[in-house]
Amino acid sequence: MLLPIALISLLHLATSSAPPPQHVFSNPSTPSEQYHIPTVHESAILARRILNLSSIATLSTVFPSQKENAHSPLSTQHMLQEDTPQALWDTPDGLSGAPIGLMDYYASCFPQPSNPTILAISIATTFRNTQAGSNVTLSLRYHPPSTAPPSDDIYTYSPANMPRFSLIGYIEPIPIEEVLELGVWVCFLQRHPDAEAWFPGNKIHESEWVRLVVRDVYWIGGFGDRAYIGWIPEHEWKGVQDWEIEKARLVGEEGYKAYLSSKSLDDVEEL
Repeated sequence: MLLPIALISLLHLATSSAPPPQHVFSNPSTPSEQYHIPTVHESAILARRILNLSSIATLSTVFPSQKENAHSPLSTQHMLQEDTPQALWDTPDGLSGAPIGLMDYYASCFPQPSNPTILAISIATTFRNTQAGSNVTLSLRYHPPSTAPPSDDIYTYSPANMPRFSLIGYIEPIPIEEVLELGVWVCFLQRHPDAEAWFPGNKIHESEWVRLVVRDVYWIGGFGDRAYIGWIPEHEWKGVQDWEIEKARLVGEEGYKAYLSSKSLDDVEEL
């Protein structure tokens, strides 16, 4: 039986730039001759650019044990004073140590742009867990812009080939002086105008300004034969300069090809 020409063309298209199966989630032992795999520092720059471009992420925490939850300042007994329905706090048995990931707002704000600023709402499960001692992971993935040029290669914008990463750390309150004097709330409001309703002092829920203090970064830049996959050291993450973030480009962004063809950021011309 002969395959239709259209189907044959589609099969060729699907395999033309497909990565070797063993390199979908890992880097090759020797450098690729076809692709330039970004260095750890270049990957840190791209991750910081994604952090700047985005403002919504998944925050993951773990449920505390019943003993830990009973001593948390955000325990059920404390929070029920807000006339919250009991059903909201009836956590099923057996969830101690289980992870949960939920969408939340964040913003990359001065003076610590590498540590995401978050508006922590006390009633939220994420922040009840952090108050009970849970660490936090903030996970992001890159979404090409709607203006991205079309591609005949199905892997160009494949979600499996898009950068994604996780920031692992802990929650730290931001001093009110810093919030007011350095305009942290203004920065956050620019990214999330609707969040003003939940600012500290609102009449809906108790909230406070916090930041995720990043200690570890795990990065998957795309397929392993063409992108770095692995850990980014804390000093690399925090050492990225503003000019590096501004000049970097991700697939689908204007100027991406010029950035990609450069062997180092020092060779990147004004885009």
